[in-house]
Amino acid sequence: MPLPLLHALVLALGVTATHAQAPAPTAAIPGGKSKVNSIHDFKVRTIDGAEKSLADFKGKPLLVVNTASKCGFTPQYKSLEGLYEKYKGRGFEVLAFPANNFGKQEPGSNKEIKEFCGVKYHTTFPLFGKISVKGDDIDPLYAYLTKESGFKGDIGWNFTKFLVGPDGKVVARFDSGTDPLDKKVTKKLEELLAAK
Repeated sequence: MPLPLLHALVLALGVTATHAQAPAPTAAIPGGKSKVNSIHDFKVRTIDGAEKSLADFKGKPLLVVNTASKCGFTPQYKSLEGLYEKYKGRGFEVLAFPANNFGKQEPGSNKEIKEFCGVKYHTTFPLFGKISVKGDDIDPLYAYLTKESGFKGDIGWNFTKFLVGPDGKVVARFDSGTDPLDKKVTKKLEELLAAK
């Protein structure tokens, strides 16, 4: 192959590689991985705006939940805190992601959400920055949870819950009406903790 043609081919391949790394619902994975393997592959923003890698939670069971401050299910914050208090000593974490996708029930800023959760429900589990959990602007984490986690389907409302194993794989999904302290949740969580 003539050298100018080879050079042109290398340049063309370089451009293709660059485009392949452009952000997509489940792209932008650190380390050049081509596929998401677990939620540990994602980086998110805390409620205070700092970047946080979900890989920091490796080895811990997690309950990932989309929350809202003005919803009929908002009192579940109390149950989420109760669940967290009961199991955090065994390595369990609740990860709350406020979202304004349903009935505009989370209109506040991150600062307002943090203050609301702290004052009204005395939450101590990790809160993250407000995101979108469905639609064209869906956050990459929720694109993975709803399309690739093994528990497919759009988020139907606030306080949908994903139980995640220590390896970052989703093991169960619970709808809005399932209280975090329901036996369906705690039984599955106990199984994860026992297997750790």
